[in-house]
Amino acid sequence: MKHAHTHETHPAVVKRLRRAHGHLNSVIEMIEQGRECLDIAQQLQAVEKAITQAKKTLVQDHIDHCLAHALDGARRSGPSMASLDEFKQITRYL
Repeated sequence: MKHAHTHETHPAVVKRLRRAHGHLNSVIEMIEQGRECLDIAQQLQAVEKAITQAKKTLVQDHIDHCLAHALDGARRSGPSMASLDEFKQITRYL
């Protein structure tokens, strides 16, 4: 079992995702109610923006903390290809 992996930004990420969840529920209701497509598209934009910002915050936090810590350890014990591979993997999500 893995240990809890949390950062200071995680509450902000959760807040953004909850906001996106609320917007998405609104979109579903709007479609079911037959609302105008322009209004629905505007709400979908809000969902997309909230999720994108949450993802950017999470990835940046990972780069700033997890990878910085791994690279610091690599300086002491020699270069780590695992750290480089992890960096390559996380940047795919930017």
